[in-house]
Amino acid sequence: MNKFKRIKMMTILKEMNELDWVDVCALDDVTPNTGVGALIEHQQIAIFRVGAEKRVYALSNQDPFSQAFVMSRGIIGDLQGERVVASPIYKQHFSLATGRCLEDKDQKLLVFPSKIENGRVWISPTPQKTYITNTGTSQEKMKLVLVGNGLAGMRCLEDLLDMAPDRYEVTVIGEEPWGNYNRIMLSPVLSGDKTIDDIMLHPHAWYSDKGICFIAGDPAVRIDRPRKQVYTDKGEVVDYDRLILATGSKPFIPPIAGADLKGVISFRDIYDINTMLDYCKTKKNAVVIGGGLLGLEAAYGLKQRGMNVTVLHLMDRIMERQLDSKASQMLRHSIEQKGISIITEANTEALVGVDGHVTQIRLKDGTVLEADLVVFAVGIRPNMALAQSAGLRCNRGVLVNDTMQTFDPSIYAVGECIEHRSQTFGLVEPLWGQAFICASHLAEHGSLTFKAPTVPTQLKVSGCDVFSAGNFEPKDDFEDIILNDEKRQIYKRIIIQKDKVVGAVLFGDTEDGVWYAELISDQTPISSIRNKLLFGKDFALKKAG
Repeated sequence: MNKFKRIKMMTILKEMNELDWVDVCALDDVTPNTGVGALIEHQQIAIFRVGAEKRVYALSNQDPFSQAFVMSRGIIGDLQGERVVASPIYKQHFSLATGRCLEDKDQKLLVFPSKIENGRVWISPTPQKTYITNTGTSQEKMKLVLVGNGLAGMRCLEDLLDMAPDRYEVTVIGEEPWGNYNRIMLSPVLSGDKTIDDIMLHPHAWYSDKGICFIAGDPAVRIDRPRKQVYTDKGEVVDYDRLILATGSKPFIPPIAGADLKGVISFRDIYDINTMLDYCKTKKNAVVIGGGLLGLEAAYGLKQRGMNVTVLHLMDRIMERQLDSKASQMLRHSIEQKGISIITEANTEALVGVDGHVTQIRLKDGTVLEADLVVFAVGIRPNMALAQSAGLRCNRGVLVNDTMQTFDPSIYAVGECIEHRSQTFGLVEPLWGQAFICASHLAEHGSLTFKAPTVPTQLKVSGCDVFSAGNFEPKDDFEDIILNDEKRQIYKRIIIQKDKVVGAVLFGDTEDGVWYAELISDQTPISSIRNKLLFGKDFALKKAG
């Protein structure tokens, strides 16, 4: 053992020995894969045991969201290699090791030291630091550069700062002039429900507070891999030992005549939002091309701002990838009730302009629509130009292995720019897993690997709750269990194959969506609760005994 490690370990042992310890219970009193609550020096502490392991995790028993002392009743699970407990009230996930909340960076549970001696559980009432920094053999910090300050890259950086706050000297290079903001919340900004400030996750001050060098509004344009340097558009040259590419995605604009006219935009960033808001002040007619989630959200926001809005969708129904025909029909009806026109099987032929500005859209069936503003929302493509120019292997996205490393092991990649095992990613949940795996490797915390989760879609589209998970168009023999309440506008469809739930589509009431997703993921036999499935988890399991 080298000198630094030995000193560090001695310090840790000394700190551990100096703690006050309370004998709580026998280890065998804690049932595997459950939690128990204990009152230790006026503090409610939740103690968890994973499997039959000869150790426990001790966290604050108070759920920070509800303030209720209920965490000991939470469900233990594993998210992308991180052991977590899910709150029994609002279902947020907290890391057993660090106490951090995976859904909200500002919330965490206190973590208490624990040990097992002679089959007894001992807990210290003094909360511990969440991570012990691996100082390695050298005190010199390594240089880490993050290209892209979107959700995935910044989540990775947050996780890394949690795990190894002193390991790296960090530089972040962002294409946009702003700090990191929640791109998912651009729709409420457009509709007027939120402001840009409301969706800012890391303003400029956060970077300086953390000692991070932030190069904003200056995109990275070249990577010199032999010299380990990143070049920006304005001529900055940044050295790196490790590099994270989180370049995200670019909106796809189909090759349609007139797509380069003024007034034709995508819906991707703050620039786009500001452009739309300017148009709402002076213009009247907006056309949104694309009837997926993004297109419908853009349409709803523009309508809220007073524009006449038409949605054009190439397929025969909106959100065809997430919803079956009935749920799609109900969503369409609800959106049209808000005064938004929807035209399906609409094939755009050309955009027509006057003096370089769009004025009309012409469809292949001869239909002509007035348009002062055209918003393309027909999909995204991984942004891999920087990686390609650096000679990294790319296919549909930047190719990464299970530890989020590219062809060059000193360069990692996460988020919408990557391709992992032939899959690209457009939803947020897998990005959190990628970020955690990448961070744990950079922190030198073992060898966790990324496995793409089966992600259910739970959304609020234009004010309507929708949910889908699994396969709602199976090929082989299947059964449907359907609830269709036209008056309350509630639709539930559970798809069953061989005594297992394989798919679920919900509209209007999505409360039990997560439970259906768990049944699909775990492939739980459902014969004992089949007749009660539609009525939700509480009813089905209570009655099933």
